[in-house]
Amino acid sequence: MHELPQNLANGLFLGAMYGLIAVGYTMVYGIIQLINFAHGEIFMTGAFGALAVYSKLGAGVSIWIALPLMIVGGVATATLVAVLAERFAYRPLRNAPRLAPLITAIGLSIFLQQLVWGFPGNKSARVFPSLPGGPFHVGSVVFQSADIFVVVAAVLSTLFLAYFVRSTRTGRAMQATAQDPDTAKLMGIDTDKVIVIAFAIGAVFAAIAGVSSGLRYGQIEYNMGFLNGLFAFTAAVLGGIGNIYGAMLGGLVLGLAQTLSAAYIQYIPGMSQFGSQDWSGVWAFVILILVLMFRPQGLLGERVADRA
Repeated sequence: MHELPQNLANGLFLGAMYGLIAVGYTMVYGIIQLINFAHGEIFMTGAFGALAVYSKLGAGVSIWIALPLMIVGGVATATLVAVLAERFAYRPLRNAPRLAPLITAIGLSIFLQQLVWGFPGNKSARVFPSLPGGPFHVGSVVFQSADIFVVVAAVLSTLFLAYFVRSTRTGRAMQATAQDPDTAKLMGIDTDKVIVIAFAIGAVFAAIAGVSSGLRYGQIEYNMGFLNGLFAFTAAVLGGIGNIYGAMLGGLVLGLAQTLSAAYIQYIPGMSQFGSQDWSGVWAFVILILVLMFRPQGLLGERVADRA
């Protein structure tokens, strides 16, 4: 148990990254009731966009100078991909049966993976630059500069988004579109523009998460979006999909569940074979199932009737 503070910290860092990705799922679903299963690949393209900028700058540039440019490059890449996906993959199917955009999202996910995989040098893991400084010690907890980056990014991004949605004209238009898109159109709201903005905001958060992942683990891969996207979607559902704070809470719960299960399940009598890192994802889904059994709308979600 003396390792508990460290495991809690590791779960917090992992959960913050999941939460950043989960916001994209919850933003899009909250407005148009669409599960964008290609969102994990938006996260991946953001990481590769940031690395592309770094490679153009050259190895002699300080990471502290390069990092803001990398974030801009990652955000620009992810946002472009997300906006194009909305325009050409999802918008034509907006009034189609719900199975059609779901299949399209899965196909788009595979397409983006193969597209990045096909670029020269992208067929294996790519080395990502790391932040200098650290390790830092707070009591028995050890953490790196990248851990601070992801937590600060998650907190600031969530606060900004909460302010944006509640206090700006565009944010109120997003709320109106989410509540009743037909009435919003009658009130003069450009719902197509609002939906594009929702996709773009989700892409910005995913790109920041992609940069955070690269800084923390030191490498990125063309297929990194699949599993991380799946866990982030689980976090969004766990917290209450459609709820911004729920996405972050779900990410933290999921990150802690994975970290603590990998560390302590093995010490339960008869459960030693289920306590490895390979089983951590399984226990995360077990927690999701238990939560949804007793609270189907998620931790912070509200019961709502299906829109006609």
